[in-house]
Order: sequence, then structure tokens, then C-alpha cells
Amino acid sequence: IIASRKSKLALYQSELVLKKLAGAFPELEFKIETFSTKGDRILDVSLNKIGDKGLFTKELEVLWDLHFKMIVLILLSIH
Repeated sequence: IIASRKSKLALYQSELVLKKLAGAFPELEFKIETFSTKGDRILDVSLNKIGDKGLFTKELEVLWDLHFKMIVLILLSIH
């Protein structure tokens, strides 16, 4: 499993990584699962008012802990 945010940029990058992994390891199956963070859900307040960099990464750490054996990698686009 490749965990990715739902943004267009994150999904584009996840697809690129999936294609590279599938090409390098054709015997394995890869898929993308999307998720949203607090920073994705709160759209009416600027990010600097609701948190810092941890706004996105804290939830990624929880996701990793919950699905440790299934997730191959987590992609987070910082732009």
C-alpha cells in the first residue's frame, strides 16, 4: 500500500512512484490508498492559525502505526 493525500499533486506523485515500483518489482502488487489530514479538512482557516508542520505529519505517524505491516510508504507533498 502506498498511502497518499488526496491532493492532485500527491496523487500524481504517488502514481509515478507506483509505476516505478511496479516496474522494478513486477512480482509484487502495489496500490494507492488515500487519506485526509486535519490540514486537508479545515479549509476556512489559514494553516498557520490551526497548527504548524505537524498538522499534516502527526496524522501520518498515526496512520503508519495503525497500518505498519501493510503500508510500503507514505507520500506527502510539500510545495
